[in-house]
Amino acid sequence: MSTASPNLTWCNVRLGQDMNWWVEEISDSIHWDVDGLSIIDPRQMAHLLDLMDPLREYGLRTDLIEQAFYKFRIEKEISKGKIGLSRVNGGFSDDDEPFFALPDVIDEEKGPYADFLNHITALRVKLLNDLIEFEQKFTIEELEDTLREEQNNNFMEGRATHVFSEVCDILEYVPDGYTLDDDEPIDADDSEDDYGNDIPDLDEDEKIEEDETMKWDDDEDDFEEEESEEEEEEEVVMAKPKRGRPRK
Repeated sequence: MSTASPNLTWCNVRLGQDMNWWVEEISDSIHWDVDGLSIIDPRQMAHLLDLMDPLREYGLRTDLIEQAFYKFRIEKEISKGKIGLSRVNGGFSDDDEPFFALPDVIDEEKGPYADFLNHITALRVKLLNDLIEFEQKFTIEELEDTLREEQNNNFMEGRATHVFSEVCDILEYVPDGYTLDDDEPIDADDSEDDYGNDIPDLDEDEKIEEDETMKWDDDEDDFEEEESEEEEEEEVVMAKPKRGRPRK
């Protein structure tokens, strides 16, 4: 249970350039390594809970969600982009106060957070097999191998994988070449503004019937022709050599 760590009472977190929160200091420095330790903010947690909602019909266990994370509330602002959090004993279903969520990663292989990841991974695979007609049944190992490869690439590039991204990657995973109904791309024609669709297409050979309001076009053309002729005559006159009297 994540509540069985009495030394964990507070942590200080900073807002990274990736707009995610990362742990900078923690009260239980013996059991926790803050290097690359990330924490989910209340807005992100609400999003993850929404993503998990479709898994309820496949047997989602809310108790594993509660056990997988330590809950924190904002205690104080330390400086710009840095806040102090204090631990609380609440549940994510409580509507009174949103919580920051720190994953219980003391035991990365068999701890509550690892159990939570295994649980939602299995349910996501069930959902995918239920909604997509695969040639062969999609497996948990295939999903885990794909995500592990992405995390290894991040590690090789010196980038830590944030816990929010880690959970999102599972809950939103769809194999390459497949889409779910909610993931279908929007047709470019459907994304156009309504006023653009109201403009009729005219054939190139189609002519607009002239009426009284369009006669000024002809008058203007006649005026332009007359003006052009006058300019040509003026140029001819100016081009003739001037005759002057010879000097004595």
